[in-house]
Parts: sequence; C-alpha cells; structure tokens
Amino acid sequence: MVSLLNANLTALWISLGVVGGIVILVGLWILVTYNSLVKLKNNAEEGYSTMDVYLKKRYDLIPNLVNTVKGYAKHEKETLDAVILARNSAMDASNVKDKVKQENALTSTLKNLFALSENYPELKANANFMSLQEQLQSVEQDIANARKYYNSVVNMLNIKIEMFPSNLIAKWFKFSKRDMFEVSN
Repeated sequence: MVSLLNANLTALWISLGVVGGIVILVGLWILVTYNSLVKLKNNAEEGYSTMDVYLKKRYDLIPNLVNTVKGYAKHEKETLDAVILARNSAMDASNVKDKVKQENALTSTLKNLFALSENYPELKANANFMSLQEQLQSVEQDIANARKYYNSVVNMLNIKIEMFPSNLIAKWFKFSKRDMFEVSN
C-alpha cells in the first residue's frame, strides 16, 4: 500500500514537473517574442526619427535655394511658389502615408526647380546655388540611407507581426503593422 502511494506521488511529481516545465518554456517564449517585437517597434521609431531629422535639414535648405533662384529667375514665380507650398505641406504631414505623399510632391517640384536652372546659365554658375545644390544632394543621400534603414526595420516588424506563432503575441499585446516610407522615382 505504501509503495503504491509512493508510486502515485512520484508520478504526480513527474507530471507536475512536466507541466511546470512546459509552462516555463511557453512563458519564456512569450517573453522573448514580446521583447523582440518591442525592440523592432523601437528601432522603427528611431529610424523614422533619424529620417525626420534629415527631412528637416532638407526643409531648411529649400528657402535658401528658392531665394537664390528668385534672384535670377524672377518671372518663374509659379515654380518657386510650388516648391515652397510643397515644402510646407511636407513639413505639416502628420503620419507616414501623408509624409510619403507630400515628400513625393516636394521631390517633383524640386526637380522642376533644378530643371529651371538649366535655362539660366548664370544661375548654374553661381557659387551659392552650386553649394546649396551640393548640400541638398548630400542631405538627399542621408535621407535615402535613413529611409532604407527604416524600411528594413519596418519590414522585419511587419513580418514578425504576421508570422505564426509570433502573430499571436503581436495580437495579444496590440502590435500593429507599420507603413513603409516609399518614394516614387
């Protein structure tokens, strides 16, 4: 009778140990998955902030560029006004979708501004214009690099949010997909 009781108690302890081990493993998996989602979310926010810093540098260069062009191309007011309007709209965009849309519009108007400079050889030879153009090209490269980083992190986050079984943790803790920052050519 005692040996049967000892055997039952041993079996109970083994069962509790197995169940406890499974609970611990599931708990660790939840913890690791949650932490990886948090890390990706924070990296995406950091990437967007970095890109936003470069976009602000770009916004700060545009008025100087427009003023330089204005001195040589006074009758091109419509193009210059379009650049300033596009800049202001891009600065005021509140979310990624709006920002992408406004950035594409700004890029288009900047292309028109630089195309305009082709009609004014003295403008193309102006040292201030050339310096601003070089600064803008440098900032554009920084924006492109920051955008690549942001999009890469957002892609990893979105994949983790969609893939099973991490999607269960993502839904449970209300992680949501993010929009990529894609600009047109």
